[in-house]
Amino acid sequence: MDFLKGVAGKVVTGLVALAVIATAISWWQMEPQTRATLLTGTGRIVAWLGLVLAVPFASFFVIGKVARLDSNAAGAVLVLLLTAAEAATLAWLFDWSVRGAAPWVFFAAATLLAGVYNLFACDWIAEKAA
Repeated sequence: MDFLKGVAGKVVTGLVALAVIATAISWWQMEPQTRATLLTGTGRIVAWLGLVLAVPFASFFVIGKVARLDSNAAGAVLVLLLTAAEAATLAWLFDWSVRGAAPWVFFAAATLLAGVYNLFACDWIAEKAA
């Protein structure tokens, strides 16, 4: 069994090294305009993720007030508003151009991710604030 673990580890390590080398060669041979486009898109996505992570904690006092209302509907509206604002921000970062199937799938997945995170973060903050 240890032999198989050792062989599997070496195979996985080799595949990861091969993927890193292939990515480096692709990056090196890529046109500067394409490279700039990839970096710009990645920067926007990272900025949006930072915003999504920070918004519930920046609105700590609002979440506390909504928690004291003791209403599930009020909490749901708060989570929905936060998620809608973050989805609008993501669309704005990409110049409102969510066209095609793949961009819509990624936009929907990102919005769903933000909504689930907002739900869990707001619930945790509400428990601490109440």
